[in-house]
Amino acid sequence: MTSLQGASILVAGATGGRGAPLSRQLAAAGAQLTLVGRDQGRLAALDLAAATAAVDLRKPAAAQAAVDAAINAHGRLDGIVFAAGVVAFGPATETPDQVLVDLFTLNTLAPIRLLRAALSHLEESATAGHAPFVAHISAIVAEAPMPGMAAYSASKAALAAFDKAAARELRRRGIRLIDARPPHTETGLADRPIHGTAPRLPTGLAPEAVAARIVAAIAGDESDLPSESFS
Repeated sequence: MTSLQGASILVAGATGGRGAPLSRQLAAAGAQLTLVGRDQGRLAALDLAAATAAVDLRKPAAAQAAVDAAINAHGRLDGIVFAAGVVAFGPATETPDQVLVDLFTLNTLAPIRLLRAALSHLEESATAGHAPFVAHISAIVAEAPMPGMAAYSASKAALAAFDKAAARELRRRGIRLIDARPPHTETGLADRPIHGTAPRLPTGLAPEAVAARIVAAIAGDESDLPSESFS
């Protein structure tokens, strides 16, 4: 078991539909948080005793700024939870270039950049006898791509492929990578697409329940959370 009490954890996308309940549940477990999002007002509205970094994770320099905020606040970094993301809908061959760029920049490149920026600190955490981890919150479409969501599915599947390979590399360094792929969750993300209109979707899972499953996986030393593990 991994104790979250006193662990320094950076939550990217901290104010989103999955990020907010994850932030609250990690705080309740005793973690020292660094909350990352674009809007300082929304970060403050979470009303948690945490450090904050108001940065746009689509920008290449944002990853280092977020990690620096965690180190400056807590002196160490033991974990990352990446819960940021955007969605787009529409026919596969009609997705505009800028939408493709936006999808892959936030859903795929941003978590990779953040891991890269944090790596030396996570290694220090492992050397100090802690149990460092990185949790990427993906989606069921990484396993089962859906028509009308081809570009979004591809951005999530790309991160899942990265995670599968990177997890083996990081394990040698004492760092656990958790790939979580929950089913559709009622975060409101589908109502805020950057392109297109959402198809009719079944009622999703409660964000609090998904967050609780992910926090349990972090504490329980799990590394792979396929969609069926949330049922």
